[in-house]
Amino acid sequence: MMKHRLSLYRISLCLLPILSWGQSVPDFKELLDSAMARDADLLIQQTENKITDLNQHKLKDVFLPTLEISGQAGYLNASTGLPSSNILTPRDRHNHLNISGFSGVTKAETKMLLYSGGKIKYLNKALEEKKKSEDILLEKTREDIISLLSRAYDQLALLHQSRIVLDESTKRLRANKKTADKALGYGLITPYDHKKIELAQATLNAKVAEYEGKKELLLTQLEVLTGVDKDRLRLITPVLTPVAVMELEKTIDDRAEIQALEHGINAADYKIQAEKTWWIPKVQLMSSLYYIGLYGNRIKTSENIIPAIPPLNYPGRKLDLRPHNLNIFPLFTAGVGFKWEIFDGNEGKHAEELARVNKEMLQARKYDATRKLTLNLANNQSNYDIANAQIALKQKQKEIAHKALIQAEKEFRYGMIKSTQLIEAENDLEMAELDYQNAIFNQRRAAVELMKSTRELDVTKLY
Repeated sequence: MMKHRLSLYRISLCLLPILSWGQSVPDFKELLDSAMARDADLLIQQTENKITDLNQHKLKDVFLPTLEISGQAGYLNASTGLPSSNILTPRDRHNHLNISGFSGVTKAETKMLLYSGGKIKYLNKALEEKKKSEDILLEKTREDIISLLSRAYDQLALLHQSRIVLDESTKRLRANKKTADKALGYGLITPYDHKKIELAQATLNAKVAEYEGKKELLLTQLEVLTGVDKDRLRLITPVLTPVAVMELEKTIDDRAEIQALEHGINAADYKIQAEKTWWIPKVQLMSSLYYIGLYGNRIKTSENIIPAIPPLNYPGRKLDLRPHNLNIFPLFTAGVGFKWEIFDGNEGKHAEELARVNKEMLQARKYDATRKLTLNLANNQSNYDIANAQIALKQKQKEIAHKALIQAEKEFRYGMIKSTQLIEAENDLEMAELDYQNAIFNQRRAAVELMKSTRELDVTKLY
């Protein structure tokens, strides 16, 4: 039996590195990379931005030549009247020329835009500005993902620290309960005072159960955000520490929203320039190649084309030809054409006015965003300063509560105070420690928002 136990022990030692490797503790960078790859808003935005890339490629291809081949085949039956003359037909009769048979037409045509009046150039620059705007907005989305994941990660750290506080309270209550048991045996305290200790223990157990429920919910949230298995997430034991934000180096003009609107306004300017080119002639190179053929055809007239000569008994002759086939190839044309819209019913003017209105809307949005972000920066700076002051206050309260509990424990041992006073001191310390951890959590949130105020969110300052 002992040999079997030793063998199992050796096997477990061999498997331990493998198990540890399979359950490595994920750091924040791994969670962030996974969240970036899985975030639906970011993926949708990246997909939508591909439309701009496609439009850019489409615009560049406008100057490429196009080749079009077309053809048709069918039955042809055409008839037309020939001008009458005294020589060919009598005045009271009409001569008709009829052509019938099968026809075929094939055409190859190529076109290439040589000059667009500058419209393509301006539209391309407008798309370039739009692409810059979209890329900057992607950065804002990434900042939002960092902020969301950081909050959840810090909440996990807060719960972890709360569990440590609860465990320490449990240890102290157990020690105090032993003292209360002895005091009850000596008659130094009443059974009612003893029950207070038991009630405090039950209350603490309820807090632990509440903690477990909150932790499970938070782990589920992190699993959904990152896709990391919950068993690995349970291995995380983060610690909350205050964030030291250095002096901000940027302004609200560096915010993604402002930068995106700036590029949007630039794009609107180029759009206006593009619409102004409506009256400029457009030049195009064109060439075409035709094949025209008639097959199994018949060409005839209803009356004589050679008049009759009665003295010679010559009845005259109608046209009646049955050529095997007729075709024309190659029929080639090439040249340069232009299109000049002298007056387009004010369509170009209206398009230009619409582009100007769009620019005015973007300028109004930038003005409104600048005002709001200025206030947001001031508010976030104030919140950060207050959060720092709260940490110092909660630290002092924790120190006072800890000293008060030590004094209360001494006095309880000698029967100088009742259990209710000891429990109050214990609750005060527990609350002070939790308040201190909450103050750090709030300070970190304020630091994140302050860094986001000027687009200076730095993950290395957080973890």
